Order: sequence, then structure tokens, then C-alpha cells
Amino acid sequence: MRDKGMERWSTYEPFYVVLGDKRVADIVITNHAKRRYNDRIQSGDNQNDDIAAWMWECLKQNRMIPYYRNEQDVYLIDEDLVVVAEFTEIEGEQDISGNPLHKMIVVTFLGRMSETIELRDLKSYYSWLRHSRRMTLIKSTRKRR
Repeated sequence: MRDKGMERWSTYEPFYVVLGDKRVADIVITNHAKRRYNDRIQSGDNQNDDIAAWMWECLKQNRMIPYYRNEQDVYLIDEDLVVVAEFTEIEGEQDISGNPLHKMIVVTFLGRMSETIELRDLKSYYSWLRHSRRMTLIKSTRKRR
């Protein structure tokens, strides 16, 4: 993902993108995220490299913002697409100032808020999911007895 293109001789663009307090130098797409992307975002058989390149462009263009101010796991792309990501430091790599560089691990794509209204308030959505799963489990245990 590193952009090492030169605009002038001896001038390199930074090979990381700042997202909050993280300096993202690499993006990893999990298999689950790839399936969710192909199911919910763009139908087809998009490969990890294609999705990562698209995410990298979103980062470079500042189209990715935190979903909640204090939350650092959930992000919005274009104020519509909800993404869950984790960050790990890349060992032995730093920027010029000595700050550690990070690897963004995309865990899943939850979907678009414009299509799934429940994503507008994630806390109540997850609460509803937990409750509905619990009720399903309770009903299935009743049937077994």
C-alpha cells in the first residue's frame, strides 16, 4: 500500500496516511471482510488487493472518519459505509520523526447506512442483535425439552 511515487526528483510522498492518532502504512483485508464487501458493498468477486487499494484511496482522500468520537474500531467511509478495523504496530518501522507505523486490519464491512437504517445507531443495533439472538436461543431450548 505504500505510495513511494515521486513528483520531483529526490522528493518522496509519505508512505503512510494519518487516521486519528494512527499512521497507517499497510492495510490487511480479512476473509470475512472480503465476503461482506462482495455481499453488501459491491457485488462480484473483488480480491483483497482491489479492496485494499480502494481503502487506501479512501484514506488518502480523507474520506474515512471515526463513527464515534471516542471509538477507534468503527469508521465511516463517505459518511455512509460502516467499517470495523483494528490496528497493530508494524515492528521495526517508524516515520521520520520516530513515531510507529500501523497496519490496519479490516475486520468487516457492516454495510451502508443509507440501505440499512439500523446502522445509524450502532449501540442500539448491537443491543437488538444480542437480544434477538438470545430470544432465538431461548425459544430453541424450549422446543428441545
